[in-house]
Amino acid sequence: MSVEHDVLPFVDNLVYEPEQVHDHGVDLTVAAVYEVAGPGRLDFGGDELEDADLEPVSTEPRNQGDEYEWWTLEGGQYVIQYNEFLTGAEDDGPLVLQPRHELLARGGSHPTVHVFSHLPLLPLSVPAGGIRIKENARVSTLLALDSGKGSRTGRAGGSEPVDARGDVDR
Repeated sequence: MSVEHDVLPFVDNLVYEPEQVHDHGVDLTVAAVYEVAGPGRLDFGGDELEDADLEPVSTEPRNQGDEYEWWTLEGGQYVIQYNEFLTGAEDDGPLVLQPRHELLARGGSHPTVHVFSHLPLLPLSVPAGGIRIKENARVSTLLALDSGKGSRTGRAGGSEPVDARGDVDR
């Protein structure tokens, strides 16, 4: 099955569909980057659960007159938020959200997670040398998960494994 059938119907607010949608999934773009300014809290029962304090990281133009600006991130941990959001995916089982090869090749990473009804804020690991990320950069790929049932019949629209670039392993 094509990605249009498996993943695209569940994704809203694409920045530029012709660039984001490909045979193996839908690329997601970064809308905001945050620093963790204060600790959150986790407990067993959830009565004392508290969000961490997040401070937005500011952007700056790389060249005067640029339409989009850049985040200049030093090595460490951040939290990213996407421009896109999910609609209706919870009824068909999970999708897989993984970092794009381009992020990994520059030393950045985020966890690969299964998502159902919404795209979570995700921790972003930045290498010691730092990384620069442009507004709306494609940092993640959303893939169909082969659950063996339902409308998503194959991993990334087929039955072949997919590597971090979204290429089918042969």
